[in-house]
Amino acid sequence: MAVNGTNGTNGTNGASSANRFLIWGGEGWVAGHLKALLEKQGKEVYTTTIRMENREAVLAELERVKPTHVLNAAGCTGRPNVDWCEDNKEATMRSNVIGTLNLTDCCYLKGIHCTVFATGCIYQYDDAHPWDGPGFLETDKANFAGSFYSETKAHVEEVMKHYNNCLILRLRMPVSDDLHSRNFVTKISKYDRVVDIPNSNTILTDLLPASILLAEHNELGVYNFTNPGAISHNEVLTLFRDIVRPSFSWKNFSLEEQAKVIKAGRSNCKLDTTKLTTKLKEYGYEVPEVHEAYRRCFERMKAAGVQ
Repeated sequence: MAVNGTNGTNGTNGASSANRFLIWGGEGWVAGHLKALLEKQGKEVYTTTIRMENREAVLAELERVKPTHVLNAAGCTGRPNVDWCEDNKEATMRSNVIGTLNLTDCCYLKGIHCTVFATGCIYQYDDAHPWDGPGFLETDKANFAGSFYSETKAHVEEVMKHYNNCLILRLRMPVSDDLHSRNFVTKISKYDRVVDIPNSNTILTDLLPASILLAEHNELGVYNFTNPGAISHNEVLTLFRDIVRPSFSWKNFSLEEQAKVIKAGRSNCKLDTTKLTTKLKEYGYEVPEVHEAYRRCFERMKAAGVQ
């Protein structure tokens, strides 16, 4: 069924659930994975493409669908990358700040749990957090202002975390089991040259089921939402070459050289996942370390014939 841009399903196996999910950003990449996962679990799930900043339309959509849980996978990341946000600051603010807060507030007024798929790209390695040292905690202040995109995400999180209906999940460099254009691996595999710096990454196959688990238990607050540990670009591409594409090769360049060909800076950091893994253990769920997670991801790609 389709009503004013909203698609509903009871799942593939006809199972019923007391929970009703509404995914914002319904045509997006992460939203598509969430919808497929919820359908596979037999959950009742709807999607919408209503603009988050349109308060009247948002309230009407919430009233129409009457979800118990909203999953906000909408927002402005820029096309083809965050450099776009540097030249479109008003549009970026309208979506990432005004829209995100508006949707969260509307959910609050209607007593709906809201999960926001946010970003961990609000940090940069510093003296207290070197790449081989401790990761950034959820309570650490954002210290990266190299891109307007990251600035908007850091500012909105500081406000949004005070809503008592809101779960904020900080993804970083998300990776799917295919070579979709939004996949971090797809992006760096197409670059002429890449920097080689360890980073926290989010393998969607591992983390998206965890997001549903946290939402269904009505968890609140901020979580670093990545696989434990950090992995360098060269390590990622080496595994990709060894498992998926034997003929693949790449070249490196320095941060200084990279800065000459991009408009906005890029965040490089490791996030501490202790809070996340501790909470998930309460529900019997474990997230694999990032190197092992990548190996499994690429093995799934190979088994599916992805090249």
